[in-house]
Amino acid sequence: MKIIVLNGPNLNLLDKRPDEHYGALSLKNLEEIIVKEFPNHQFEFFQSNHEGELVDKIQSANGSFDGLVLNPGGYSHTSVAIKDALEICVLPKIEVHISNIARRESFRHSLLTASSCDGYISGFRENSYIAAVYLLEKINTSKL
Repeated sequence: MKIIVLNGPNLNLLDKRPDEHYGALSLKNLEEIIVKEFPNHQFEFFQSNHEGELVDKIQSANGSFDGLVLNPGGYSHTSVAIKDALEICVLPKIEVHISNIARRESFRHSLLTASSCDGYISGFRENSYIAAVYLLEKINTSKL
């Protein structure tokens, strides 16, 4: 499988964010864990603090990948543009969040983008990504 993993704003500074929500891993460490866990898959990792760049990546994913994992960061609560791009994207898509958003501030409870994905995972730190890739495997296997 070929999977694109997209990370939104501030995830480039993951290891600088509060440990109680995000743990101590850097984004690079997170990517290494994913690759090690799934050595038979190909991954493309992309992070941007810019909404339009994330939209461009989502739009270009059709036909090039078997699945998409997205952590839109703060854009998950505000971005109609990313939501619309996800709706157009025909790939299996899973939104992930490192922290447990249900235990966070109330403004984080509304997820605009998640409704345009096949599902979302929240609160399992790096394991949110691992679970998402596992589920993409299951989704793709069930299509055969």
